[in-house]
Amino acid sequence: MACVHDHSCEDHDCSSDFSLYKHIDLSKVSALNEAVQGSAKSVFKAWEQRLDISTGLLESNDGDPELIVFIPFTSDVKIKSISIVGGADGTSPSKMRAFINREGIDFSDAQGMQPVQEWDLAENLQGILEYQTRYSRFQSVGSLTLHFPENFDADTTRIHYIGLMGEATQLKRDVIATIVYEVMPSPSDHKTKAENGGGLSSV
Repeated sequence: MACVHDHSCEDHDCSSDFSLYKHIDLSKVSALNEAVQGSAKSVFKAWEQRLDISTGLLESNDGDPELIVFIPFTSDVKIKSISIVGGADGTSPSKMRAFINREGIDFSDAQGMQPVQEWDLAENLQGILEYQTRYSRFQSVGSLTLHFPENFDADTTRIHYIGLMGEATQLKRDVIATIVYEVMPSPSDHKTKAENGGGLSSV
């Protein structure tokens, strides 16, 4: 079921909210059907730069407006809202669907799977709209996959900015496991006196 935006960022300073930009693992961000490989990384930037179209552009291949963006995080996060600044002349995405903690989703998967949430998008050229999540469903998010199935009737889809608001919760579980493993003492660190040659010996 689609959900329209709940409020405008003109009503408050969104930059004062908790931006998750610094918690995105940019080196592992990827997209399907991007015209320029690796360009998806450029649309994740500080809130203050959201309208700087010279620093970010993710565009779909000509004649195919569909895009999938995979966003892994360096820590588990809670996502409160999402902001999308699209292109002009009908190139902005008109729908967005979200999947959580599912890697390797392709277009066939996305079309056949039930998203955690989906939204009908407006043309947010001024970067003043936020789309609220169903917050209880966006807890302990290790990765987020966004599917943009269509736009406003243009040949390509253009996205200049993707902003995620929320908070980081903890280190990733695999990182925690590594830390615990490294901190746990090894049996070899606690040899007995006999094993260490520490027992009494005759001269």
